[in-house]
Amino acid sequence: MTVKTFDSTDTSNPVRVTPAAAEHFRKQLAARGFAGIRFSLSKSGCTGYKYVIDEVREPEQGDIATTLDNGVVLYISAADIPALRGMELDYVLEGVNRKLVINNPNTREACGCGESFSF
Repeated sequence: MTVKTFDSTDTSNPVRVTPAAAEHFRKQLAARGFAGIRFSLSKSGCTGYKYVIDEVREPEQGDIATTLDNGVVLYISAADIPALRGMELDYVLEGVNRKLVINNPNTREACGCGESFSF
């Protein structure tokens, strides 16, 4: 058995964005004239937290910025990095629908409706 530890002060590459998700973000930002995507957490629901994804013109104070390969800037709330580290954002095709999928290995429990989760 091994124990995996994370340094919560290490802000390098806390979130992985697939090429499909990066391209989705690029198209959305270009159509609306925003500078980047901001990813954070908010207390919500019966289980505790929800993801917040905003198109933004500039980061909030304390955000960590990562520029994706296609030039999209991803801003992540520094306070939320310990809970988001190792997470992957993907954009997938399911049948005739496309959707953003968030895979977070830190999530321990989710509510039945899928709106909130805990760590």
